[in-house]
Amino acid sequence: MNTYSDEDIAARLSAKGIRPSVQRMAILKYLAEHKTHPTVDMIYTALAPLIPTLSKTTVYNTVQQFDECGLIQSIQIEDGELRYDADTSDHIHFKCTVCGKVYDIFEHAPVIPDIIPEGFTVQKTQTNLWGVCPSCQNGGPADTHRT
Repeated sequence: MNTYSDEDIAARLSAKGIRPSVQRMAILKYLAEHKTHPTVDMIYTALAPLIPTLSKTTVYNTVQQFDECGLIQSIQIEDGELRYDADTSDHIHFKCTVCGKVYDIFEHAPVIPDIIPEGFTVQKTQTNLWGVCPSCQNGGPADTHRT
């Protein structure tokens, strides 16, 4: 897991014109350091013990603000389930249908803008795949790598 200093997180927020409050910094740091593609509930559950004044509404509003300004991306890989990813580079998301974990796949990610007809402007791409991860295929206990 990569670790990010408070100065790095504050600088990323400030660069987007967002005041680096304790809650905003904690949420962005959590997303940057945990590549689990968490939901609002997962983020809240992880951070609430550390920040007693944190509310689920604050987490929801904060990730929505981060998504709108391009600090993170929202991923809808299941109906009614939004997850969040601090890596905004082009990549594919793979969800294991056994354990539910979402993986980032960077190799062979399609360059979607290259195949779009002239006159169209791509603003966001998202490619999701579903299947069984190597750990589940090898009979590994699914509970040990659930996100």
